[in-house]
Amino acid sequence: MQAYDSVKLRADIEIGGTDQKFNLLAGRQLQEKMGLSPQVCLTLPLLEGTDGHLKMSKSYNNHIGIAFEPWDMFGKVMSIPDELIVKYFRLVTLVSRQEVDEIEKGLFEGMLHPGETKRRLAREIVKIYHGRKAAKEAEEDFDSRFVASKRGSVDVSQEKYIPANQLKDGYIYLPKLLTTIGFAKSNGEARRLIAQGGVQIEGRKILDPNAEVAVSNGSLVQVGKRRIARLQIE
Repeated sequence: MQAYDSVKLRADIEIGGTDQKFNLLAGRQLQEKMGLSPQVCLTLPLLEGTDGHLKMSKSYNNHIGIAFEPWDMFGKVMSIPDELIVKYFRLVTLVSRQEVDEIEKGLFEGMLHPGETKRRLAREIVKIYHGRKAAKEAEEDFDSRFVASKRGSVDVSQEKYIPANQLKDGYIYLPKLLTTIGFAKSNGEARRLIAQGGVQIEGRKILDPNAEVAVSNGSLVQVGKRRIARLQIE
């Protein structure tokens, strides 16, 4: 059925990952049988996800979505294994091939620090989808949250306010809570963050996108490793 797409579209070129080579060639064969000129097959390398092993996919929950918020995108890139830095530069940035070759050489010879190089990678990727200013702010957010937490000095003094009339006997719909305190722009984005396992209440990870959670004054809310706040109920 995938090969028949090539017939219906009268495709001249079909692009796919190296794992799709058989399907692309099947499209050529089916086109020839239907009296059409066979398409050119263009295969591209597969990109491993944040786990460093499986190909990037929502199904494996190891993806970095192009619609992710800047801070989330930056943090996800910073979490990839060091051995994928060069591959990400080659496949998903606008950095020239010549400069990527220099980066690869610098990392191999120890002239470039992997952590700093990965920071540049994260900036380059965020810049493509959100702009230069957002990339800078995402890096600052990363430093204020993640770097501080590794030093044992996470700033959780930030207070986020929620109206008491949104609570029902101390419970609140979790996506609504995240949008109210500004940790998500919409309920849909909030549910995605929850499903990805990135939301904790008082250190307890919540995985149900439609959960109602108990909160009170001083409750600790955390999204990822960088967004942390204590609730104040008005």
